Amino acid sequence: MPFTNLTHWLVHGLDAAHGNLSFMVWNSFLAFVPLALSFWLFRGRGSHARQFPWWFGLVIFIAFLPNAPYVLTDIIHLVKDIRSGQSVWAITLILVPQYALFIGFGTVAYTISIVNLGRYLSREGKSGWVCPIELTIHGLTAIGIYLGRFLRFNSWDLLTKPDTIVSDTLSLLVTKQPLAVMVGTFFIIATLYWVLKQITLALILYWRTRNMRAAQRYLT
Repeated sequence: MPFTNLTHWLVHGLDAAHGNLSFMVWNSFLAFVPLALSFWLFRGRGSHARQFPWWFGLVIFIAFLPNAPYVLTDIIHLVKDIRSGQSVWAITLILVPQYALFIGFGTVAYTISIVNLGRYLSREGKSGWVCPIELTIHGLTAIGIYLGRFLRFNSWDLLTKPDTIVSDTLSLLVTKQPLAVMVGTFFIIATLYWVLKQITLALILYWRTRNMRAAQRYLT
C-alpha cells in the first residue's frame, strides 16, 4: 500500500512538472536571448565592429536582459503547486529539482551576460565603467521585472510602446509599495549576481590556468 501511494504521488508530481514545461521553456528561451547576444556583442565577431547591427543588437540585449532573472519570480508557481496538494515526495523529488534547474539557468544566464559585457569594457580600456554599469543594469532589471510580473509588460513593448512604459515607470517610482518591491528586487539581484560572478570568474581563471599548464607540458 505505501508503494502504491508513493507511485500515485509521483505520477501526480510528474503531471504537475509537465504542466510547468510550457512557461518554463518559453521563459528559458527569453533568458537565452540576451545570453546568446552577449557572446556575439561582447566576445564574438560583432564586438569588433560597432556599426548599426551591433547597436541594434545592444538594444535587444538590454530589452531582453530582465527576462533572465525574471525566472526568480516564477517561484510563485511552485507555491501554487504546493498549495494544490502535491505530496512531499513529489515536491522534493520532482518539482523542487525542476524549479532549481529552471531558476538556476536564468540567474546564470544573467550573470554570464553581464560578465561578458564587463570583460568587453575592460578590453576597451573602460574598466572604471564596469561597476556603475552593473549597478545601472541591476536597477533597470529590477524595474523591468516589476513591469513584467505586475503590469504584464513584455520586452518587445519597450520597442513598440516605449511612451507607455516610461510613463508607467515614472508613476511607479513615486509610489511607495512598487518602489519598495523594486528596491528589494535590486538587492536580491545584485547579491546573487555578485556571488555568481565570483564563481564564474574563478572558473574562468581555473580554466585558463589549466590550459596554460597543458600547453606548457605539450611544448616541453
